[in-house]
Amino acid sequence: MTTVLCVPQWQGSASGHAPRLAPGALRAAGLVPAGARVTVPVLDDPGEKRDGTRALDVLVENLRRTEEALAGIDDAVITVGGDCGVDLAPITAARARHGDRLTVLWIDAHPDVYHPDTLPSGAFHGMVLRTLLGDGPAPLTPARPLDPAQVILAGVRAGDVTERDYLRRTGLRVHGVEDVEAAFDGVTGPVYVHIDLDVLDPEAFGSVCYPEPGGLLPDRLIDLVAALDGVVGAAITEHAPAPGPADDRETAVIHRLASALPL
Repeated sequence: MTTVLCVPQWQGSASGHAPRLAPGALRAAGLVPAGARVTVPVLDDPGEKRDGTRALDVLVENLRRTEEALAGIDDAVITVGGDCGVDLAPITAARARHGDRLTVLWIDAHPDVYHPDTLPSGAFHGMVLRTLLGDGPAPLTPARPLDPAQVILAGVRAGDVTERDYLRRTGLRVHGVEDVEAAFDGVTGPVYVHIDLDVLDPEAFGSVCYPEPGGLLPDRLIDLVAALDGVVGAAITEHAPAPGPADDRETAVIHRLASALPL
């Protein structure tokens, strides 16, 4: 059985539309086929910027609450956010469970490998992958980080010079939109699939805080995800719908994508 873990956290984003991530998480979680749903009671206040990280106090407490919720779930988990920072606890748990055999397939328009010293906004969702690799805000950095050889980035088409330098230094495997199929080739389980919805082309899915042109079309991503073997966990993040009725086309994309995850 699969459990949906809904984490309506928005404080990891610096976008003016960041609060939309909370209702977006709740809406998206309802579209994921699952045997059970658990919603983490995250804090809703904006928090304080500390040590170069926006809302660090809130993020630390939300992480604790997410870890506590995860500890009570024995099923396979699809985490639904909220900003990308919601995947910190689930991936850390998967790393502890599967060790060096785990592969993290990070599907995102952005590499998310900023550091508190290189990102003026301090937005943690731009640092989360680097934090999982052991180089992030100290209170959020896992005791047993990922090794760069365990990570594959797919659909990346943004990032500044500091991120590109980090990617070169660590040797992380990075694939853009044109060669995205190569990111999936030969991937075997156990694999954790992180999906930031901004990897999709904004003409096909625009309800995100940081849309990037030239993204993947939904059918292409759905087919690639559906063909994976050995998926042990997954996340769908960064849905930020405008107030008002849901967009039927985008609702269908989330439902089809979640249904394609072979958990």
